[in-house]
Amino acid sequence: MCGIVAYVGAKDCAPILVDGLRRLEYRGYDSAGLAVHTGRGVEIVRAVGKLINLDTALQKTPLRGATGIGHTRWATHGRPSEANAHPHVAGDIAVVHNGIIENHVALRRELESKGVKFSSDTDTEIIAHLVDEAMRGGEASLVGGVRKALKRVTGAYAIAIVSSKKPEEIIVAKAESPLVIGFGEGEMLAASDIPALLAYTRNVLFLQDGDIAVLSAHGVNITTLDGQPVDRTRRHIDWSPTQAEKGGYKHFMLKEIHEQPRAIEDTLRGRLDVQAGDVVDEELGITPELAKSIDRVYFVACGTSAHAAMAGRYWIEQLARIPSQVEIGSEVRYREPVFTERDLVVAVSQSGETLDTLAAVKAAKSRGARVLAVANVIDSAIPRVSQGALYTHAGPEIGVASTKCFTTQLAALLMLAIGLGRRRGTLGAEQARVLIDALAKVPHQMREVLSHADEVKHIAKKYLRARDMLFLGRGTGFPVALEGALKLKEISYIHAEGYAAGEMKHGPIALIDSDMPVVVICPRDPHYEKTLSNLQEVKAREGQLIAVATAGDREVARMLMADEAPRSWRGSQTQLDPDPSLMEVPDAIPEVLPLLTVIPLQLLAYYMADLKGTDVDQPRNLAKTVTVE
Repeated sequence: MCGIVAYVGAKDCAPILVDGLRRLEYRGYDSAGLAVHTGRGVEIVRAVGKLINLDTALQKTPLRGATGIGHTRWATHGRPSEANAHPHVAGDIAVVHNGIIENHVALRRELESKGVKFSSDTDTEIIAHLVDEAMRGGEASLVGGVRKALKRVTGAYAIAIVSSKKPEEIIVAKAESPLVIGFGEGEMLAASDIPALLAYTRNVLFLQDGDIAVLSAHGVNITTLDGQPVDRTRRHIDWSPTQAEKGGYKHFMLKEIHEQPRAIEDTLRGRLDVQAGDVVDEELGITPELAKSIDRVYFVACGTSAHAAMAGRYWIEQLARIPSQVEIGSEVRYREPVFTERDLVVAVSQSGETLDTLAAVKAAKSRGARVLAVANVIDSAIPRVSQGALYTHAGPEIGVASTKCFTTQLAALLMLAIGLGRRRGTLGAEQARVLIDALAKVPHQMREVLSHADEVKHIAKKYLRARDMLFLGRGTGFPVALEGALKLKEISYIHAEGYAAGEMKHGPIALIDSDMPVVVICPRDPHYEKTLSNLQEVKAREGQLIAVATAGDREVARMLMADEAPRSWRGSQTQLDPDPSLMEVPDAIPEVLPLLTVIPLQLLAYYMADLKGTDVDQPRNLAKTVTVE
């Protein structure tokens, strides 16, 4: 949550900072602000609400200078207001900050006892006062003052600091909150995430916990909190600036739904050995000996990533024959889980920075478990603390509701299951070749599903006035049902629940009436006959049926044919709708079906939200990267 952008160089930086913040809007925010060294000192402009309000404020009070920092804030301490918006100032110091200072109450009391006056309710302002206190106490360098301040701070932070007395440098530092540095020509940048930098550079490095960096137009100097020099590897990011733009689509989310075939191709590229019937294992870091020593696979994830992990659990148990379980990251960190040296903990996170998942990973490592990260962002926090990393190659995902990151996670976890199965001897080469061949066909099949997007839009129009929806699935269709329900409620604000279809008679069936649309994931898989019975049960209770089924399935189509949206939704319309609410996917083996069946549900959620007029890319109360509790 929140976004940081910093610039030092020769250009007028305010437009660069605002542009970078706009590219970070997906992280969620409620206010924004800039601090720029104008030659007269550091001057501040802040505004509540969207960045357009900051643009208006900057027109009234222009900031011109070549050194500056910017921030979009998601309220944690103190309500959204201009006073609580970043940057915060103390003396000559201005600071922007992501994260939470856990000992802020004690530090605030101490500073107030010394006569310090606070102008906000935030924990961030404490950092500005601590640095200012160090500088007034005789600290010669700005980085020295920041170092002294941070040694007193407990918690998570990514910060950027400028000083009126240091017009040509910016200090940045991080602990458990992401921060990336960009190398330009005669300029340096820093940001919370890569998209903010792509218009200016693709050469970056990722700071690690405890790093402090001094940025100037000429480069960067990185040290630890104790002042020891450190060297961090630069990386070239292949994402182009246009990958982070909408590319002609109405919303980022729709663009990202349609990018899924390409994202899967990139995730699979170079990792499948069809001839050997295996996956390339350099990234996994799992030898046959290690694979055979694993007693349990323990998935840790949150939100959409947890749904991907649930599918991964099915595959690991089926193909590698290892007992597996899925845990929500926030639940792991607040109890005493039992980890052993024979556990493989698979941490699944789109950003690689999800705080709850990161905390669970650290707990697992401290108890001797081996950790493998599945993440989309190279060198992010979770991969850095893991013994191995299996990166998805989805590219930037700007829409808050995850789509292409989910399906690339599915692809990565299926590859992991194949790799473990081959190394444990539970999966033969021929069976693996069948799976690999099916995976390789998925991008083409995804394009086929996406070519029917207009049909899904038609279904969305039929059920637009629904207030509640139920999603049912069996096997790997169950996590797909959960994901479909999550997508719908995230962006359309329609209440939706996902259930294992076998649980229908254990409660959810009580909800079904003529006003309840029920989405059933019913492809031709080993659960097909039993799922058909769920369709019949819904129909018998006059529920409104929507189905995801294999193309050409006449049985499902016949069952849906007579359904119509309730008259209470249709106003004066009296004729029956002859079109069944059927969303088709190509025939495929069961293991790859989740990558296909989820796409119609993503489209259904998108079109229902768009037709309702909600903010699809930035739904209310949500943020892309959850790096605070």
